[in-house]
Order: sequence, then structure tokens, then C-alpha cells
Amino acid sequence: MSIGICSGLIFEMNKTIITPCPATARVNRDYLCNICSRKGYGAKMMKTIGVLTSGGDAPGMNAAIRAVVRAGCELGMKVYGINRGYNGLMENDMYEMNLRTVSDIINRGGTILYSARSARFKTDEGMQAAIRSCRERGIDGLVVIGGDGSFRGARDLSLKGIPCVALPGTIDNDIGCCDCTIGYDTAMQTIMEMVDRIRDTTESHDRCAVVEVMGRGAGYLALNAGIACGATSILIPEIQYDFERDVIQRMMRTQRSGKLHFVIMVSEAIGGVDEMAKRIQKETGVESRATVLGHVQRGGSPTARDRILASRMGYRAVQLLKDGIGNRVVAISKEEIVDYDIVEALGMKKSVDLELYKMAMDISI
Repeated sequence: MSIGICSGLIFEMNKTIITPCPATARVNRDYLCNICSRKGYGAKMMKTIGVLTSGGDAPGMNAAIRAVVRAGCELGMKVYGINRGYNGLMENDMYEMNLRTVSDIINRGGTILYSARSARFKTDEGMQAAIRSCRERGIDGLVVIGGDGSFRGARDLSLKGIPCVALPGTIDNDIGCCDCTIGYDTAMQTIMEMVDRIRDTTESHDRCAVVEVMGRGAGYLALNAGIACGATSILIPEIQYDFERDVIQRMMRTQRSGKLHFVIMVSEAIGGVDEMAKRIQKETGVESRATVLGHVQRGGSPTARDRILASRMGYRAVQLLKDGIGNRVVAISKEEIVDYDIVEALGMKKSVDLELYKMAMDISI
């Protein structure tokens, strides 16, 4: 990758070329810098786009696919559905979609395009195969739905001349630029429903349930689901904890007030729920069971919030590509749909709300 002058040309009245873009960018000369890309300089109306889902599936991905296809068709675009993420792109495994292809999928979990992770795509050979497939199909731009790993692939394709717009689809809610990712709300609802059922049996037998939930390296699911479920203790990777103080002593304090059943919510980044349950039973005398909710958290019909969020994001992605704008991530911030440069988005960090965590601890005794 070389330092070069952007190839974007500033137009006046869509006719006369005034001057080359004065900005420089860390891109090849064949591609637009971020300034020109964002403003649409040198852009052309895209006639053919593709959509894929990558990484772990998340409820609401189908709603996003539906929005991309229908928004594209409304603009007269040809829209290809690419199977199994970047693997399908490299293998040219795709088909043309239409209005009816995406009928009755807004309520379905998972993704009709299937999903996968790909080590090959990270190689130069894999990248060239993906670009070749785009050229053969005449694909002008891509919508990529997935997590931060998928974003990196979209960034790399954009830098190679295939404009991409990424949508945050992950139950983990660990995308720094986005308040709420596609699938997060549904996953929280699923966890709440499952833990409510576990609570019924813990209450019936005066037991403690130590429940592990997903989230990868982030504790957003555990924290918010823990609040919704009234967990006695919530253990997440972002906040240092002392097991004796934050679990054992809290349970004993609660026991003295007359409560005899408990839920301990644990992020998968911490894990070790089997050993935790054994220790709790040994030190408190409360019969304890460990439960790992597992992949049930990824499935199920998406909530209304996830369906609406995914639809809004999918629509924005097509509008960006229509204007020739790529290398973007669509997000939601303070209930507004926004978009960021992919590199900027990947560098953004999200922190846990410490006041929210304090509140959870204060009201869960």
C-alpha cells in the first residue's frame, strides 16, 4: 500500500473537472480517499450490489438482508445474495435476489444466506479470488453484515476497489461505534426468558443457579440480562471482582434478610461456572447448579426492535452505495442512524456503564 494522491476528481455542475483532490490518503492511486469517498466525488451510480452475512449469526440478519434487497430493487439495482460469507464470495457462490426472494423472512432467526468464518479470505490469494468474483458478476459494491472481523474484511475489500458498507450484526453488542447491534435485543430477551425458567426451579428448591451467558470478550449481555433477571451478582470482564466479597458475602447477606434462592450471572469471558457452583455450595451450604445457556442465545425470532433496527441499517447501506460511497459502517447512536469510516469505527472503544453496574448491585440484594 502506497501513499498517493487520491484519484477522486472534484466536479462542478457534474460536467467540468476543476481540479484533482488535493488530499492525500494512505491508499493506492486507483481509489478514493476518505474525504472524496464520503462526499461522493468521482462516484458513479451502482447498478449491481451484493449482500453477505459473516461470522456468528444474529437474529435480525434476515431483516437486514430483506431491507438491502428491497431497497436495491426499488432503485433498479441487481442484488446478489452471497452464500456463507466471504467463503461464498471467494467461490462465486451467489444468486440474484428479488422482491419475492426475501418475502416472509423478517420474522426468522439466523440468516438465509448462511454464515461462516474464513481464514483463507485473510490471505492475498483469498482476497484476489473474492475480487475476481465481484468483477465476473459485475458487482459494484457490497453490504457486509457481521461483527468486527467482518468489518476488517470489508475494509480490505474497500481498499482494493470494491466499496463496502458494513452493518453490525452480533449478539455481543461489542462494536464500539454502535449503541446497539443487530441481534443484541433478541439475545437479551432470550436470556431473560431462559433464566426466568431457571429461577422457577431455583425458587422451588432453595437453590443457586450460576448462569453463563455469551458475549465473547464483552459483558454487555451479562450486565443487562442480569439486571432484567434480578441476579444477585453479575460478573463481567470489564469490572474486577472478588468472588468472596461479590458473590459469597452478598449471598449470605441476602440469606439473612430471608431470601433462599439466587441467580449469579456470569459472562463467558470469565467462565468457570462449574467450579463457581461447587464453591458456592461448599461455602454457603446452598445447593448450587451451573448452567451454560450456549447457542440458544443466538436463535429465535427477532424482537420488534431488532427487526426495525436491521431494516433501518440495511436501507441506509443501500443509500450509501447508491451514491458511490463505500468503506463505511452503519450504526445507531442516540436512536439516530449514522455511518462512520470503517477504520475509524474499528478504532472506537465502548465502555461499560459503571453507574449501571453500581445500580444493579445496589438493587439486587
